[in-house]
Amino acid sequence: MNSHESIADAPSWHFIMHAHEPITPEQDDIMAHLDCFADGFVGIEQGPGFTKFECYFEADNLMGAMKEALSRMEQVPGVLISSIELSSRSFEHNGMDAASVVPPPTWD
Repeated sequence: MNSHESIADAPSWHFIMHAHEPITPEQDDIMAHLDCFADGFVGIEQGPGFTKFECYFEADNLMGAMKEALSRMEQVPGVLISSIELSSRSFEHNGMDAASVVPPPTWD
């Protein structure tokens, strides 16, 4: 990124990281006290037997956005991510939709 560009010029990426195991109360407490989780770019959703993290980052590419999210997760001992889910809307939003990508649903 050169000095004339800003992060606002970067594409925005929305994806979901699935934790390998539900986070513990101790891990949840650690996340609640870390500044890197206070900005709202990583949100947590928990249910019986699962934890997932809704992520929204601006980055030049998808890999950069995922690396930023994963670097934040590394600050919480024991949290492992088993998969990352990218919605078809994120593909469409960033001009990456193609015949091989399931189109997002239409809301008629």
